[in-house]
Amino acid sequence: MAIVAICTAALIIVLSVFNGLEGLLRSLYSAFDPEIKIEVVRGKSFEVSDQMLNDIRSVDGVDIVTEVIEDFAYVRYRESNMVVTIKGVSDNFIDQKRIDNVIVAGDLKLHDGTIDYAIIGRGVQYALSIIPGNDLYPLQIHYTKDVKAGQLDVSKLYSKKNILPGSVFAIEKNYDENYIFVPLNFARDLMDYGKKRTSLEIKTKAGQNINKVQARLKTLLGPEFRVQNNDEQHADLYKLLNLEKLFVFIAFSFILAIGAINIFFALSMLAIDKKKDISILYSLGADNTLIKSIFLTEGAIISLGGAILGLLLGGFICWAQQNFGLISMGMESSVLENYPVEMHLMDFIYTSISLVIITLFISYRPAIIATRYGNVHHL
Repeated sequence: MAIVAICTAALIIVLSVFNGLEGLLRSLYSAFDPEIKIEVVRGKSFEVSDQMLNDIRSVDGVDIVTEVIEDFAYVRYRESNMVVTIKGVSDNFIDQKRIDNVIVAGDLKLHDGTIDYAIIGRGVQYALSIIPGNDLYPLQIHYTKDVKAGQLDVSKLYSKKNILPGSVFAIEKNYDENYIFVPLNFARDLMDYGKKRTSLEIKTKAGQNINKVQARLKTLLGPEFRVQNNDEQHADLYKLLNLEKLFVFIAFSFILAIGAINIFFALSMLAIDKKKDISILYSLGADNTLIKSIFLTEGAIISLGGAILGLLLGGFICWAQQNFGLISMGMESSVLENYPVEMHLMDFIYTSISLVIITLFISYRPAIIATRYGNVHHL
């Protein structure tokens, strides 16, 4: 019973950790990525007209439509330089309130009067040694233009604009080390995009079903555009995480089956020890079905006791981790101090179902052996 309880608790804990990691990723990505993202299926950018924007805004459930221009650029700050992703966003990006809680330095703003400001990732800040709020040294952003054959004037190969660093965000390493937010007009003039945009980011109204709003936008825009919710923007990652969780569940189920082998030996020894008692039951009119049910019930009692104890133990440990942080991530630079765990009812149900199946399989053979012993002795 103890082995079954330990294996059951371990399975619950591991599955809850996977749930916690998935929840953590969703929270991180929702801070950076929009609820709904519109991109063109073919190509890199698409023309955006006022009529198109008005049509999207008129869709039931749409609250804010943010225009985006995103591309790679070369950035220089004093003596340091690096290649980053410049993300130009319209002013209503601030109104989406996606990064309000992840600003770690400076003031969240894209403009202050006529002055433009950049919102930079913490990794970019460290790499370039940027001091937010220092107006003496601007960021020099260079963008490579389409190079034409025979072009000899080096100055026409790229465009350059300066912008002041206004604030720093810290979300996740991949974003922090690569992204700089700038005003849409700044990115448009730097990259000469005109009316073209690389994407549109949608925030839905409070209480709206995102999937329904997404479906309405797909109907409006047609097959030329890709309309994705937050999960679909990272579908490959979530599929990989769920696949890993599935394999972990299968692996621990095998471990649980190995741990339950002691039930097999216990019932087998019980069948040998109770030969005379079994034969007496046969003499009193018992049949094979009754003897089998007795041993199957005995196996169920053993496994059920271990399962209940294991589920309670696993649930208690997960609860303690959630509330008291028993185990830390062990890294100062980690997003969370302690391992995230999140208990799901279905994990408990699936674990219980797998344990029932394993118990029936393990207990069936000793039950058959018991009937053989009883029949031989009875004859």
